[in-house]
Amino acid sequence: MNTESNIRLLVDTLTGQREEFLAQWTRTVGEDLRGRLSTAELGRELAELYDAVLTAVGTGSLDSRGEQFAETRSLLVELSRDRARQGFTPTETVRSVFALKEVLEPSLTGDAESARAYLQFGRLLDDLGMLTSEAYLRTREEIISSQAEQLLELSTPVVKLWDGVVGVPLVGTLDSARTQVVMEKLLQTLVDTDSTHAIIDITGVPTVDTQVAQHLLKTVVAARMMGAQCTISGIRPQIAQTIVALGIEFGDIPTNASLSDALRQALKEVALDAEDDVRGLL
Repeated sequence: MNTESNIRLLVDTLTGQREEFLAQWTRTVGEDLRGRLSTAELGRELAELYDAVLTAVGTGSLDSRGEQFAETRSLLVELSRDRARQGFTPTETVRSVFALKEVLEPSLTGDAESARAYLQFGRLLDDLGMLTSEAYLRTREEIISSQAEQLLELSTPVVKLWDGVVGVPLVGTLDSARTQVVMEKLLQTLVDTDSTHAIIDITGVPTVDTQVAQHLLKTVVAARMMGAQCTISGIRPQIAQTIVALGIEFGDIPTNASLSDALRQALKEVALDAEDDVRGLL
């Protein structure tokens, strides 16, 4: 029995027993998903996929990458993205495709000719299952990347401490990616609040090495280019000893042991700046 005959047998079987196959497919997948999708929603989803596969096979093709399966691939990508967003596992997602093989097996393995047709269709479903897995993993990577960016944003707040003074309380490790976020948020906040002083507090930074110091210096330089005076606060005894031991130079950048000391100094400078502005007007 050649491929063309196998395809005719598949189309006839899939068409003639559509309702029975769909009902059993929906039950099987529903059991795998443990009721986390409604039967009606799952039934509509699988019916649309079933009909797309049937239409593609009806053109005489079993090539999952062919143009005839474009709609099927699109539906599987959408299914994979939905499953990933809903928190289903990769196995649960791919099983939505592979379960159809179990449903068809009793009807397509009764004789040698049917078995050959079933094996060909099984290979098609294997390819479609791989496509589903790849789409799922891509979506999970996108979700994880997006969540990481959101966490990075949340972990680098820039707050207005007083009129003209903003603060950046850093917690955790300061790496290149986080430094870029700090710079962007700090510079934008300086503009939005019309502030002239910035305090970068490293009380929550566990260690300061040469790399961390370089990141801090870059942030200070960027703020100074915007016309803001910068102070680094949170220099604990252990941090001070490490900085000295490593020979790290902060140059003319003011440092303070605590955020309160840095804020007190910044407020004095803001007051002096205000007095200078008044004298200039007079």
